[in-house]
Amino acid sequence: MLVEAPEPKYVAPTLRDRIGRIWAPVLINGKGPFRLVLDTGASHSAIISRVADTLGVSAQTDPVLVRGVTGAAIVPAVHVDRMEVGDLLIEPSILPIVADVFGGAEGVLGREGLPDKRIFADFGRDKLVISRSHRERAPVGFSVVPLKITRGLLSTEVRVGSIRTLAVIDTGGQQTVGNLALREALMKHPPADAIGEDIIGVTLELQHGDTIAAPPIELGTLKLRQVRVTFADTYLFDHLKLNRQPTLMIGMDVLGSFDVLIIDYKMREMQVRTRGSHPQLTSSH
Repeated sequence: MLVEAPEPKYVAPTLRDRIGRIWAPVLINGKGPFRLVLDTGASHSAIISRVADTLGVSAQTDPVLVRGVTGAAIVPAVHVDRMEVGDLLIEPSILPIVADVFGGAEGVLGREGLPDKRIFADFGRDKLVISRSHRERAPVGFSVVPLKITRGLLSTEVRVGSIRTLAVIDTGGQQTVGNLALREALMKHPPADAIGEDIIGVTLELQHGDTIAAPPIELGTLKLRQVRVTFADTYLFDHLKLNRQPTLMIGMDVLGSFDVLIIDYKMREMQVRTRGSHPQLTSSH
């Protein structure tokens, strides 16, 4: 992808990885850029060991506890003076060093610097903009999804079939994951077409889940069809105390299927434009 902003000084090259997650080109201590996965589901940024080696920094702080989707682990960490991409500036910061599980990216860019930012991702034109929010209203042709903050995460209420469900917006997730409370609300018996899959997180722990075609998901004014959801009793649902109410973590398998995705933290809303030819997306306008 290409990072753009209204002023040329913010332009830098980037890409989406092979599973559709957004790579942000981040300067760390003025070096790089390093390719970090833009992860709205991560409370804090992290890097792999190769980045620390390139920066010439060693573990100068106490180890830190990292919580991922599948588990928690104590990992080494380094101190950096500044991280920057577009209008986003984080200084200083302690960065955990995590396993290389990012499909070619070199870590994650978490949400610690995003509370007043606007993320603009144009998947059709391969552009990403991280800028200060000016409370811009959705352009013509966009659908608006109101957001709220739940346990520090961006979330919204959706319907999966007839089930009211909390949905967390997770740009760092490869796949959409549902908790067992949602599965139990949808079906008392597992369907015949369930496919077993393993989920792996930054702590390298594996958790097993079953991937199932979900009923239509109503997201704002959109109706998403034929979305396959991996249902699992993950560590993260338990840690966030989200294992009792029906909950989804909406990953890039869904978010990356939009033509344009805008997340405005200050306005607490997501603005999306669908691809007219995409068979899985329709609007209920």
